[in-house]
This record gives sequence, C-alpha cells and structure tokens, in this order.
Amino acid sequence: MENVKNYILESIDEIRNKVSWPKFNELQSSAILVLVASLIFAILIGFVDLGFKNALAWFYKEL
Repeated sequence: MENVKNYILESIDEIRNKVSWPKFNELQSSAILVLVASLIFAILIGFVDLGFKNALAWFYKEL
C-alpha cells in the first residue's frame, strides 16, 4: 500500500513541478490548427466518398 501512496505523491509532484504546460495563446493556436486540419480532412473524405458513390452507382446502372 505504501508503494501506491508513493506513486501517487510522486505523480502529483511531477505534474506540478516538472511538466511544462503551454501558455494560453499557444494552446489556442494549436486548437485552431487541429480544427482547421480536421475540417480539411473531413472535406477530403467527403469528396472521396461522393466519388465512390457516383462510381458505384454508374457501375451498377451499367450492369
């Protein structure tokens, strides 16, 4: 049980004193970058899906 307590105390100490947390403006710019990248990937996947849908519709209509 002492090992668990020691682990928790060391984890808290590491989070408070050793982890370098980003500043708010860095966090904001990273969040915006992730949002824009996600939007671009969603649009790209949507176009690929639309292409496959049209190709399969054409293929099965021709049969």
